[in-house]
Amino acid sequence: MSPIIIKTIQFFLSLSILIVLHELGHFIPAKYFKTRVEKFYLFFDVKFALFKKKIGETEYGIGWLPLGGYVKISGMIDESMDKEAMAEEPKEWEFRSKPAWQRLIIMLGGVTVNFVLAVIIFIGLAFTYGEQYISNDGLKDGVWVTDTNLGDALGIKTGDRFVAIDGKEVENLQTIPYELVYGEKFTIERDGNKIEKEVPVDFIETISANKENARFISQRSPFIINSVPKNSPNSTTGFEKGDALIEIEGNTVEYLDQVSPYLEENKGKTVNLVVKRNGTNVPLQAKISDEGKLGVTLGFDTMEEYAEKGYFKVETLNYTFLESIPAGWNKGVKTLTDYIKGMKKIFNPDTGAYKEVGGFAAIGGMFPDTWNWPAFWATTAFISIILAFMNILPIPALDGGHVMFLLYEMVTGRKPSDKFLEYAQITGFFILIALLLFANGNDLYKWLFK
Repeated sequence: MSPIIIKTIQFFLSLSILIVLHELGHFIPAKYFKTRVEKFYLFFDVKFALFKKKIGETEYGIGWLPLGGYVKISGMIDESMDKEAMAEEPKEWEFRSKPAWQRLIIMLGGVTVNFVLAVIIFIGLAFTYGEQYISNDGLKDGVWVTDTNLGDALGIKTGDRFVAIDGKEVENLQTIPYELVYGEKFTIERDGNKIEKEVPVDFIETISANKENARFISQRSPFIINSVPKNSPNSTTGFEKGDALIEIEGNTVEYLDQVSPYLEENKGKTVNLVVKRNGTNVPLQAKISDEGKLGVTLGFDTMEEYAEKGYFKVETLNYTFLESIPAGWNKGVKTLTDYIKGMKKIFNPDTGAYKEVGGFAAIGGMFPDTWNWPAFWATTAFISIILAFMNILPIPALDGGHVMFLLYEMVTGRKPSDKFLEYAQITGFFILIALLLFANGNDLYKWLFK
């Protein structure tokens, strides 16, 4: 099965789960407060539905337009714009007849479910799989900056140690690029000195232009021979498992990042090497391919060996069920706050972040190429956070728009007129269409021209 099909299946499965649960967040409190729900739909049923069945007073169905879903609550000005029903006298089972606090709970139900769902998923992932990461504190000689363009943009280089980002101590090496995208300031240690730096305002645009190297910060790994394939140009050179390359053409080396330039410089040549084997220096002559490779596999067999040699340390966290609850909650809160930071940058034109706004293709691209349940659920939790935040924005036609008008009513004691709400709903609808066209237009532009 092709990666595109796998991604598409995951996208629609995730979207379906999130939409149904979001709408249940409205449906359940509406029913609890004895408010009539006329329709409950996954996807939109413009003109016709793929499936529908009426049970009691509610019609349940699946639409053909996968842009979301909805519940149609009686006596509420929503996307249906049912003006005839709104012109009649309010009924006791209608939304508009309920107290403002009940209407507020109904409208907040969807985003609440989305956030709670994300936290539940994070709790499940923490409990089931735990957490494993390379400790930033455990790095022997700082980080490896694998993309010099991104490194130069930040003013960092290989060997630097990250101390803090936005005043918070850095624990997980793998999250540093992600934290820098959302961050404002960071602290590094270089040659024993601590240096404060600012993340360039347009760093998101810079990293976008170097997407293939977005994970541009890595651990520094030693050049350790693991095996030599039979078809390698160095199959008879004399390499042995565990050899550590320490010298090439008279130049002292230890890490992959130090060796790579010399291999590139000596493509197609035979060079003099020195490896350390069981504490002894062993001179060898090796052939470098035209591609700048020695034709060997590298690394220790286990992560524990790197830790034993002092290069870097892998932290493994296993959670009991009770421990996984705060871990999942903290992950949910951090994901939401990071997303809010990202949204702030989108609204600042100087960052160039608006160019990275994506639509359905971008969301689908977040899923892995192969079926991977942990990755699927982690991505679903992240999208659920996005849906919660986007839906609570104070835009008419979104949950946040309804909440805004309800809060106004509760504070002032005056309810906006139905006519005003109709116009607000129409305005919000056009805003959403514009945002949808912009986001998916960005996807199309990237596909055609990048």
